[in-house]
Amino acid sequence: MSYRKLGWDSSQRKAMLREMTTQLIMKERIVTTEARGKEIRKTAEKMITLGKRGDLAARRRAAAFVTNEIAEVTEEKDSVVVKSALQKLFSDIAPRYKDRNGGYTRMYKLAKGRRGDNAPMVVLELV
Repeated sequence: MSYRKLGWDSSQRKAMLREMTTQLIMKERIVTTEARGKEIRKTAEKMITLGKRGDLAARRRAAAFVTNEIAEVTEEKDSVVVKSALQKLFSDIAPRYKDRNGGYTRMYKLAKGRRGDNAPMVVLELV
């Protein structure tokens, strides 16, 4: 099992991956460093694959990883509909990729590095 340690211990690294994967699901596009982007890509692809399966076990595995945050708030007639990141994953994102066997994310390298340490930056987005 190979992965990048990203300079943190395991609990901090897992928390960062969970949070950034959730943000990618909610916003469908994030800007991060290249090393983090490559790790987030792995977890995001696994979550979308779970979303495509759609059964109860897949929902529970995804719920154990994705943080419980509000993704969208919309108004329909007299009611307010609140959609969490997990609901967005299973109802909006997963059906979009039903005919695709992987490669759900795209990574673009940015021209300039991060100010301060010049770390290479990328834009990670859903295809």
